[in-house]
Amino acid sequence: MAASSSLFSSMMPKEAPALNILKQSKDSLCCHWNISYKSLDHLKPMSQRNPIHCQALKIEHPSSLSVGQKFQLDDVIEAQQFDRDTLSAIFQVTREMENIEKNSPGSQLLKGYLMATLFYEPSTRTRLSFESAMKRLGGEVLTTENAREFSSAAKGETLEDTIRTVEGYSDIIVMRHFESGAARRAAATAGIPIINAGDGPGQHPTQALLDVYTIEREIGKLDGIKVGLVGDLANGRTVRSLAYLLAKYNDVKIYFVSPDVVKMKDDIKSYLTSMGVEWEESADLMEVASECDVLYQTRIQKERFGERIDQYEEARGKFIINKDVLKAMKKHAVVMHPLPRLDEIAVDVDSDPRAAYFRQAKNGLYIRMALLKLLLVGW
Repeated sequence: MAASSSLFSSMMPKEAPALNILKQSKDSLCCHWNISYKSLDHLKPMSQRNPIHCQALKIEHPSSLSVGQKFQLDDVIEAQQFDRDTLSAIFQVTREMENIEKNSPGSQLLKGYLMATLFYEPSTRTRLSFESAMKRLGGEVLTTENAREFSSAAKGETLEDTIRTVEGYSDIIVMRHFESGAARRAAATAGIPIINAGDGPGQHPTQALLDVYTIEREIGKLDGIKVGLVGDLANGRTVRSLAYLLAKYNDVKIYFVSPDVVKMKDDIKSYLTSMGVEWEESADLMEVASECDVLYQTRIQKERFGERIDQYEEARGKFIINKDVLKAMKKHAVVMHPLPRLDEIAVDVDSDPRAAYFRQAKNGLYIRMALLKLLLVGW
């Protein structure tokens, strides 16, 4: 396989800082593929440190990957881990998973593997799609729906101790947590793969992967598109992760449409600027709708406001996608939403063929099937 290294650093303007905390079992991969490396020992416990650790790998020819070849990431923690060649390769596997789900029931690709899902916050689509993905590939699942209340965390157990315990029972851990950065802590502790299923207002990388996959399937391209991100942009981990991935593509423009109290944070704006991505803030949803290929609506997240209920009420209901917005949209454009929705997309929008959010949710199954396959058995 032809491969070359791609270390994401601030020194390289078109690449993002990457996180790739490699487990010991894959350390030999660095030397086998002759890629550049950078020590990440400060992120690993002493018992797991080796002198060489890879950060990221850029695949020059994704189609040349052979069956059984190891996936270049040990954990899925943040969107910055992926370059566009890796994304293309993952999407190729995702299409294969779509065919398996539709045409080959009873797949045994992951027979003998066990996935643990640790969800410290409520979830429907993410948890169930991961569990469905594992079972559709022949694997088994250990799950806890509300680990914050119904696990030893309620007794004061640290996240690190929980991870060390659960990894003894499973082969991979999918975790949602209420604290930003929790997934990174889990990955630094575990000797098995960790998948970040959302960490507070931080990131939701698997949602971003399925979002980009959906855009490509719906619009037919990723370069040269215009995307409107609407709603709670300050607390929305989905839009943060999506912005990181969209920055991998050429001639992308992003519009931020949100109430003042939940505007997109400066770190994302600065990142986009550093990557040469054009962005614009707007309070005119109709105008943005007329320009965009994708309107990505999000829910105003009441749970992130705490006692600031007045600010929540101020933000809620300000930007709603309805039939009038659809009239302003281009014929080929689509409406997306990570779900669940409240009133930010009118129900009568559902019947429009440009309403892609339920197709988007189904794509989450295929993306997660692909990631489980890649992390556990490789290409």
